[in-house]
Amino acid sequence: MSMLISIDNGGTLTDACVIYGAKVFRAKTLTTPHDLTQCFVQVLKDVSERIYGEPRMDSLLEEVDYIRYSTTQGTNAVVQRKGPRLGLILRKGQKVKALVRNKDEGDLLEAMVGERVAFVDPSQSEEKLETSLTQVINDLMAAGANRLVVSLGGDTLVADEGKIKRVALVRYPRHLLGAVPMLYSHQLSDDGDDARRTWSSLINAFLHPAMERFLYNAENVLREARARNPLLIFCNDGTSSRVAKTVALKTWGSGPRGGMEGARTLAQHYNKTTVLTMDIGGTTTDIGMVDRGSVREQRWGSLEDIQISFPLCEIDSLGVGGSSIFKVVKGKLQVGPESVGGAPGPACFGYGGKEATITDVNLLLGILDGDSYFGGTIKLDPARAKAAIEENVAKPLKISLDEALVRMEAAYIEKISNAMASMGADVSSAALLAYGGAGPMTACKVAEKLGIKEIIVPRMAAVFSAFGIGFSDIAHNYDAALTQADEGGLRDVIARLSKRAERDMFAEGFDLSECSIDKTLTFTQNGEQAARRLNGDLSVPDGIKQAQDVRVQLRATRAIPHFALKQNDTKGGKSASTKQKRSVRLLEGKTLAPAKALPLYLHSELVPGNSGSGPAVVEEEYFTCVVPDGWSFSVNENYDLVLTQSN
Repeated sequence: MSMLISIDNGGTLTDACVIYGAKVFRAKTLTTPHDLTQCFVQVLKDVSERIYGEPRMDSLLEEVDYIRYSTTQGTNAVVQRKGPRLGLILRKGQKVKALVRNKDEGDLLEAMVGERVAFVDPSQSEEKLETSLTQVINDLMAAGANRLVVSLGGDTLVADEGKIKRVALVRYPRHLLGAVPMLYSHQLSDDGDDARRTWSSLINAFLHPAMERFLYNAENVLREARARNPLLIFCNDGTSSRVAKTVALKTWGSGPRGGMEGARTLAQHYNKTTVLTMDIGGTTTDIGMVDRGSVREQRWGSLEDIQISFPLCEIDSLGVGGSSIFKVVKGKLQVGPESVGGAPGPACFGYGGKEATITDVNLLLGILDGDSYFGGTIKLDPARAKAAIEENVAKPLKISLDEALVRMEAAYIEKISNAMASMGADVSSAALLAYGGAGPMTACKVAEKLGIKEIIVPRMAAVFSAFGIGFSDIAHNYDAALTQADEGGLRDVIARLSKRAERDMFAEGFDLSECSIDKTLTFTQNGEQAARRLNGDLSVPDGIKQAQDVRVQLRATRAIPHFALKQNDTKGGKSASTKQKRSVRLLEGKTLAPAKALPLYLHSELVPGNSGSGPAVVEEEYFTCVVPDGWSFSVNENYDLVLTQSN
């Protein structure tokens, strides 16, 4: 029986999803930022206990076929500015100011590099270059640099950076303990935009050490347990690869991309043309879109407001989530971006938190149950929630507790729905895919704001990013400029990229003949970016010679097993029934009504074909879904909830 494991390491929680034959198992554990190996091991132990009835991580790792893993380590490192001190070597005559085109770039350059910038002239004789380069490297190291980035720019950058590399290896051979790591920009990307390529190199060098230490530690855990296959790292381009073949920069935002891979798969499976995604966690709400079966991407991705040389999917990350702090600023209610995270967490957690959050609001409204929250492992305290809201919201605004609850929920919904409305599509015709621990709780109210009539809450909503990672394959993407826009030039570029793919796939343990190869030509024409799949005869499309920034992309993919979704052939079944109730305070007009007993459906007791109508609450171990009046729900063959507005 095959076993597949996917793990998503988030800022607050680390999720695991295991596909074991026809069964699915999940587990969550608190992320341990001081040592990510600890939560990696713990979540494997926790999920093994669910499978075997006791913690048997060794048995789990002996059985597993593939482990796919994503981490926010890289994202957090850049956000927190925690990483190595970098030195930057530029060509003599280059201007540092050309790298700073906005405030984010200025702030990040100051944090990563500061004054550690030096210049070389590669046109010198080798003897003079050796002397000057040695002085430059020594000066940068004396200034505190422990990693160097060489980004020379210009038409001869590949040859000139190669010359620098040869000289540096002579004077600072890698076998010496004091050898300083050096990254050469042309080896990461052949992007002709000097600023993009330099920023890609700087950020990659900044992320590399911490990622390398942790990921090799995690891989060693698997090796010692004699796992059958190496750890696969899920990347922000939707691919998975071995640690040794993973570029650090491609781990940025890989967790949210996992959710988008899951969304893409569901959109295709359910024949949805446009799907908006809403992933609400503890700290952020990540918003994305699947359009005609593809994840929306930026050709030149942006980290914060810094453009890089690699594509990134379009995900808008809002600083609002289940643990976001509500506060009154100059007489106005504000939510986020500050968060209490998982520790100390919302006030109702009882871990020492004093700030008011939407989790506290939902507890006092009765949507959350203090005894069943998070599978019953966290007991929620309504008295602490009440005290936090009164102190931080009601008193400063001079309003009642009830009005504070109404305003807080309204501000939370408004911030999320406004961001989704700006996605640049007719959202009213889209389906909304709501996931994350807090996504299903507010999905209907956000949908009503946007005019959306259909919502899908996946069975795996609480671990959906981990679930989505499991739809990736072992793959590598390559990209190169097409400088000679004819058939000969195209064949040369494809041959060069194919050679790289052959080498990388061999390192993954596969022959290139076992892989599928996709080739695409991308270009800019009349100010618009365009892409065209290349056909078998490799002919160059008409008009390409007049286009700008013509590039060839090649993707080599070795398919590995995925979770198999069932076709939705349910013809309808009986209405869901329950004897359980939950007392919830609903909004009537602009005021809260007294608590009303609503039907409470346990997701674990629902079967395909079940249906029901609101107002009601559907509760799963790790998420709560509110079905308001005017909405109905049904359960499909995959145990996903499909909510539709009935009026």
